[in-house]
Amino acid sequence: MAHGRIRAKIKRSSFYTFGCIRPPVESTDEPHQFRGTLTCNQMDFLKCSIAGVPYGIRSSEVEVAAANQMALDLEGHGGHSARSSGQHGPEIELQALTASKDSLGAPIKGFSFDDSRLMNGNWAQEANRDVLLLFFRVLALCHTAIPEFNEETDSYSYEAESPDEGAFLVAAREFGFEFCRRTQSSIFVRERNPSSQEFVEREFKLLNLLDFTSKRKRMSVIVQDETGQILLLCKGADSIIFERLAKNGRRFEEATTKHLNDYGEAGLRTLALAYKKLEESEYISWNEEFTKAKTAIGGDREAMLERVSDMMEKDLILVGATAVEDKLQPGVPQCIDKLAQAGLKIWVLTGDKMETAINIGFACSLLRQGMKQICISTNVDILKQDSKKAVKENIELQITNATQMIKLEKDPHAAFALIIDGKTLTYALEEDLKHDFLNLAVDCASVICCRVSPKQKAMVTRLVKEGTGKTTLAIGDGANDVGMIQEADIGVGISGVEGMQAVMASDFAIAQFRFLERLLVVHGHWCYKRIAQMICYFFYKNIAFGLTLFYFEAFTGFSGQSVYDDWYMLLFNVVLTSLPVIALGVFEQDVSSEICLQFPALYQQGPKNLFFDWYRIFGWMGNGLYCSLIVFFLNIIIFYDQAFRAGGQTADMTVLGTAMFTCVIYAVNCQIALTMSHFTWIQHFLIGFSIIAWYVFLILYGMMPPEYSGNAFRIFVEALAPAPLFWLTTILVTVACNLPYLAHISFQRSFSPMDHHIIQEIKYYKKDVEDRHMWTRERSKARQETKIGFTARVDAKIRHFKQMLQKKSSVLSPRVALAATRT
Repeated sequence: MAHGRIRAKIKRSSFYTFGCIRPPVESTDEPHQFRGTLTCNQMDFLKCSIAGVPYGIRSSEVEVAAANQMALDLEGHGGHSARSSGQHGPEIELQALTASKDSLGAPIKGFSFDDSRLMNGNWAQEANRDVLLLFFRVLALCHTAIPEFNEETDSYSYEAESPDEGAFLVAAREFGFEFCRRTQSSIFVRERNPSSQEFVEREFKLLNLLDFTSKRKRMSVIVQDETGQILLLCKGADSIIFERLAKNGRRFEEATTKHLNDYGEAGLRTLALAYKKLEESEYISWNEEFTKAKTAIGGDREAMLERVSDMMEKDLILVGATAVEDKLQPGVPQCIDKLAQAGLKIWVLTGDKMETAINIGFACSLLRQGMKQICISTNVDILKQDSKKAVKENIELQITNATQMIKLEKDPHAAFALIIDGKTLTYALEEDLKHDFLNLAVDCASVICCRVSPKQKAMVTRLVKEGTGKTTLAIGDGANDVGMIQEADIGVGISGVEGMQAVMASDFAIAQFRFLERLLVVHGHWCYKRIAQMICYFFYKNIAFGLTLFYFEAFTGFSGQSVYDDWYMLLFNVVLTSLPVIALGVFEQDVSSEICLQFPALYQQGPKNLFFDWYRIFGWMGNGLYCSLIVFFLNIIIFYDQAFRAGGQTADMTVLGTAMFTCVIYAVNCQIALTMSHFTWIQHFLIGFSIIAWYVFLILYGMMPPEYSGNAFRIFVEALAPAPLFWLTTILVTVACNLPYLAHISFQRSFSPMDHHIIQEIKYYKKDVEDRHMWTRERSKARQETKIGFTARVDAKIRHFKQMLQKKSSVLSPRVALAATRT
């Protein structure tokens, strides 16, 4: 089985995350076999194309999401006017796509197909009955599975080498062709009679089995039915099957190709099915050659088997194609889509074979139909015959050509995926090639590195980190991911069946891959805002406090006399202003976690450094400078020659210092209250406690004997508290200190709001509840355009729908005009 690693880069406005998908058991050469961190190893038979006719009315997850999104777009761009003008084409199509998935009864694992034309024996009434029969028999016979009878359900379940093979057998069973027994020489299938609905067991002699390999990309069986007819039944990748079709076997090729493209755009995984009738003499002659190749001893045995198999697997007749939907673990597609929406660039570094990694890429929407794949590989024959220099030159040429192709691409929606294997990566990571390889990889929407070793994973991580200077994150779940995790700036370990090595070497540990979504999009966003605001506030409050000391020194001719008592200065950062800062750094949330997930683009505020750039740092420092000037000079002006006590006495230095310190405490605590966006009782309590603690300290400190309290003896009770000027000054200075910041944030929210300001206002006035359509539309507009992820696949499907609608409208318009002229 295979697991892979996902690595994403975050440029200054993006982030590189590396992940790993790990296998609990050894992977085989069977296609689509993957039980790892991302998939749940389940595929559902959803649609098929037989004899050029599409079957299956259910929609894939991609189609449903695209239809829903397009419905919103139509509604937001004159959908009502379109309906009033009689253009019902879009409505009909959308209604067909969003057909309820509850139309069937109890769900069948591996089978989500729904079309009455093929179910319950109705296929016998179709025009191409013979082709349909062959299609079902290919599903039931072309495999290596073992049947197991389930007494509870009174049906057979199957132990298949791959999930899609199991889905094909379940589909054949539901269509009335139930694979029930296997011996060394025969396969038994219970076929349901379309008329009587009774089952008849038929025996097919298994003559030969041509296994699937990653190079062949197809599998075939040669069987003999009860009439003595010998048949070659083949299934495989459409590109491989189509090039092996006979001239008279391409009858349905054009229609099937169109259906395969549609299935691919819907996010489904496809295979083509074909057959060939064999004469007995032809088979006997070929079987002799096949037996010789199979029993050969030597290094060229595989090449001989490949050559003999090619001799048989040609001049095929196309039957149709299948489309299955790969089921991922809960939350994985949404997680990857959210990461893409958040601006992360995702790479896959895996030890699996290329086909498995590509299949997982399609399942996770890292790859999609229409994405241009750049495969850089080293031909085995070149490795054997040519020198290392020639191999490097060949790889360099591939990289150069791919880079040039990307530069010349003019389609703004074009997306490129780079796929490279471990042998080629060995050369690409050498000193003279690695920078060219990195530049090509950075220009691609997604990167998949297959068959890579643990050392190569770490080397790729280091190359990205050092070559781009961006932040890198690596995620993995096994021991061979440790090097990559330790090499990245941020390491995330997944605790699972692979042990705890990755967790022990990581900075963060999570239980499932989907939790990475909240770790980055929610907590990553919150932590950046909290730390940035906390550090800026520290600058502010210490400048506001510290400069008042400097001003007093200058005012007194640098006499060395301090305006504040030593205990005041000691308690300022320890008690009187520390707790609200802790609350800011721990509890602050500009928006809720639900909003962070609904608007993942908010995460870009961190990589773009909107809250901790020099402009904002100098702004807070300037605010602190302004606050210190207001505190010092307003207190000096008010208390300098103004009667302070009832007896007419003016304020002494201790009264002035205590009044200034009180103003500082009020100003900085009110400032942090204006800075906070998220208030709980904890924040209210800590801000209030900081102010009240100052007065409690003054009272207790003033009650101490003069040898301890000095000039502050009973200063609050006898001097400050009875004086109205003290309270008025405190209020005046506090308002004057915070008024510019209040004006700034008011102006910003009114005329130049940031994204989270708009969301906060919508949530505060509950517009999201009162107008759900507006809220949904705003969420749709806020989506960041990406080239990977489920959203990118949906956008591609929407463009496809719109092109179809435009073609239909262009065809209908001349007809309407012609009818109008006739009337």
